[in-house]
Amino acid sequence: MRLVCVWVLITPLLVSAAEPLQLSLKRAVEIATSPEGNANIQLSGEAVKQAQARSGQARAALLPNLDSSISEQSSTRNLGAMGIRVVVPIPGFAFPTFVGPFTTMDARITASQTVFDFSSIRRFQASKMGVSAAKSDAANTDDRVAAQVARAYLAAVKADADVEASQANVVLAKAVETQAQNQKNAGTGTGIEITRARVQLANDQQHLLEAQSGRRSALLRLLRAIGLRLDTEIELTDKLQYVPVDAVTAEHAKVMAIESRKDLKAQQEREENARLAASATKMERLPSVQSFADYGSIGTGPGNALPTRTYGISVKVPIFDGGRRDARRAESASQYRSERVRTNDLKDQLDLDIRLALEGLQSADDELKVAKDGLELADNELTQARRRYDAGVANGLEVTDAQTRLARARDNQIAALYGYNLARVDLAQAMGNVRSIVQ
Repeated sequence: MRLVCVWVLITPLLVSAAEPLQLSLKRAVEIATSPEGNANIQLSGEAVKQAQARSGQARAALLPNLDSSISEQSSTRNLGAMGIRVVVPIPGFAFPTFVGPFTTMDARITASQTVFDFSSIRRFQASKMGVSAAKSDAANTDDRVAAQVARAYLAAVKADADVEASQANVVLAKAVETQAQNQKNAGTGTGIEITRARVQLANDQQHLLEAQSGRRSALLRLLRAIGLRLDTEIELTDKLQYVPVDAVTAEHAKVMAIESRKDLKAQQEREENARLAASATKMERLPSVQSFADYGSIGTGPGNALPTRTYGISVKVPIFDGGRRDARRAESASQYRSERVRTNDLKDQLDLDIRLALEGLQSADDELKVAKDGLELADNELTQARRRYDAGVANGLEVTDAQTRLARARDNQIAALYGYNLARVDLAQAMGNVRSIVQ
């Protein structure tokens, strides 16, 4: 049974090693944002754990403190050195000044409990807000990584489209070369037209090699963004396509962003953390109350040890500490004001992100429409040029020019689609809902 289970676990690994990993945009984001995915996701998870540990330390100041100890010591004392002189009114007898050695054994339990300390309570509240801020930061990191992977995936998909367009250009160039050869054989063409077609073919083949190199580079950057090994073979399942975006005003998008963006939430929680920390520093001037107690046995040995105990309440009233509390209070107040400035600045940045993303999306949509029309016109132009060339009413130069314009129109179409999808990612990230575009 154990061998069967091991084989079941190993089999998928063998299959994945033999076949490329089928990778969609959704799957790429899921892998990158998993706990073992992108390094930034792992670091944000550790930051949450560190914040929770700091909160535990702050809470410890409000909980009982219990210690136990046992000691045994052998001592000698010089009573004269301690200022103790015993005069005995007996002639010929003097009280010794050197005492010992004697053994003392002490076994004791000591407990203390903070009864009243506003400063420690505020610090604990601030630490809990710090944990909440760390979790919001982790969620914001998740969104940033998702957007980063989406951009890298789109770049890789664009590289695929560039390769496909370059391959189509090469196929077309070969067809035009064959057409020029046929025209020359029929006596209606010239050698220069064949040479011109071959030059165009060489250029298109070079562009194909460049596109293939660009695709390999884009795939490596995608693997790095996801957190996979760079030698992993992957195959992209998504293509560049036009996905309409619901119309939204800047004001409505800003409202949604304020509710959804995790970086703003994290910053607001850091501001609250700074406020509570400043309040805790102020409350250091208030009296604090602590209870204490101990119980144990003390004696020269276990056989003659006697139980003893101590308990009580202490009240600490700060009076003067050289100005340290005032300096800490001024520092914490400045930190709180700094966080407020950061919060307001982030809100302004959020507004700018929304407006720029909407403007970029509108511009990309317009460019895509123009590129689509240009591609249709360039394709029609090439078709007509080749017909005219076949009919002998045009030369090969007209075909080559149309061929070049079609290649440029294809590049424009790919670039416009890529820019449009990048604009969708930018708008989704600005509004705080990156996951909506990868479902």
